[in-house]
Amino acid sequence: MSETHEKVIRRATGLLVIEAVNSNPNGDPDRESDPRTRPDRKGEISPVSFKRKLRDLLEDKKGPAWQAIKDRFTPPLEAGAFEVLESRGRDREKVIKEADEGTFLPKYWDARVFGNTFLEKKASQHLATGVVQFGLGLSIAPVTIERMTTTNKSGVQTGKDRGMAPLAYRVVEHAVYAMPFFVNASAARKTECSLRDIEVLRHLIPLAYSQTSSYVRTSVEIRHAWYIEHSSPLGSASDLELIAALAPRKRERPEEPSKGWEDYEVPVALPEGLQSRVAPLRDLMAEAYAAVGS
Repeated sequence: MSETHEKVIRRATGLLVIEAVNSNPNGDPDRESDPRTRPDRKGEISPVSFKRKLRDLLEDKKGPAWQAIKDRFTPPLEAGAFEVLESRGRDREKVIKEADEGTFLPKYWDARVFGNTFLEKKASQHLATGVVQFGLGLSIAPVTIERMTTTNKSGVQTGKDRGMAPLAYRVVEHAVYAMPFFVNASAARKTECSLRDIEVLRHLIPLAYSQTSSYVRTSVEIRHAWYIEHSSPLGSASDLELIAALAPRKRERPEEPSKGWEDYEVPVALPEGLQSRVAPLRDLMAEAYAAVGS
C-alpha cells in the first residue's frame, strides 16, 4: 500500500550515512579506478554513481527490487510509467519522438525525479532541473587505500601461464561517508514529478548498495538514510543545520583514517530546536527493515 495519503510533495532534506569496509564505493576513471579522494585524502562518492545504482535497480523490471516495490502501492505500479531515460543503448531519435508526442515525462521516472539534460532542439522544452538532487558524498576522516595485484589461473596473454592484473584490486580499508540530498517541491511542476515518484525513490534508496554489490564493492552499506520533511513548502529550517546535526563525528584523532564503525559518534536525533521546526525524523533504512519483517 502507498505509504501516505497526501497528494503533494513536501520539501525535504536528507542525509545518507554510508560505511565502506575493504571496498571501493566509487572508482575514479582518471586514477585507474582508485577510490575517489580529495587532496586532503578524504574519500568521495559522486552523486552520479549513487543515482546510477537507483536507476539500475528500477530498470531491471524482472529483478526483486522492482517486484517488491511495485506491490507496495495500491494499485501496483505500472512498469511503463517507470522506465529509465539514462539507460544504456537508448534510441535518441525515439526519445525525441516521445517528447513531441507528449509521452516523454509520463514514461521516464528518472527524468521526472532527477531532471534531464536532453538538449536536442525538439526536446528542449523538457530540459529541467530535477526535484531531487544528491550532493557529493564525503568521508568524515581521511581514507587509506589498499592496492593489490590479482591473478587468474588461466593465462589470457600469449606466452603467459597465468593472467595478471597489477594493482587492480583497489579498496578503502574503512570509511564513513555523509551524502546529502534534497527534495525541492518547487521543481515538481516542470517535470511532472508526483508524490508517488518520491515514494519510489524512498523505497529504492535503502537497496542502493545491498542489491548492487560487486567484486570491489562487497561491503558498502547505508547505515542511516535520514529523511526530514519541512513544515513549509519553502523550507522551515536550514538544510545545512539539519545536515550538520546528523553528520557522524570521529571520536578521536579526526585527522587519521578510521578502523571501524565504533570510531564514530553517530547522532540519531535532531536537537529540540531543529526538530520543532520540521516533521519527525525518519530513517529510511529502519523503515525498510521494518517493512521486510511485517
